[in-house]
Amino acid sequence: MFHKIKNISPLPEYRLSVQFAEGCTKIYDMKPLFESISLFAELKDPHLFSEVTVDVGGHGIVWNDDLDLSCDELWENGVDVKTPFDGLMAFSDATDLWALNESTLRKAISYGKLVEGVDVCKFGKQWVVSMNAMRREYGEPRV
Repeated sequence: MFHKIKNISPLPEYRLSVQFAEGCTKIYDMKPLFESISLFAELKDPHLFSEVTVDVGGHGIVWNDDLDLSCDELWENGVDVKTPFDGLMAFSDATDLWALNESTLRKAISYGKLVEGVDVCKFGKQWVVSMNAMRREYGEPRV
């Protein structure tokens, strides 16, 4: 499965907080790369390190044209951390992962397949759904 990155935040001690579309967060330590791949030693510059962004499409992160990491590297070598938002994802992410239309999820709410306040919740204009509810109703992600 290809993991999509939603957000990346630089942390002290050259670590990164990586939030994935699947509704989980991992901490990735960059220091081992400084030793094993000399190009990454450039990131010891705190200003450059703080300029990390999610690449277009969420399939990796980038600092500049020469420095990037794939979502698979971050997923496989990141350490899971527990947050209050674990297992939650935006409707748009759920529809991407399960190859559905957002109207399908809205209809599932109106038909009682997805229960508001239990499986789904609306924050302002944004609907979120739990990963468990999506698996229960639609199986494993297709993407």
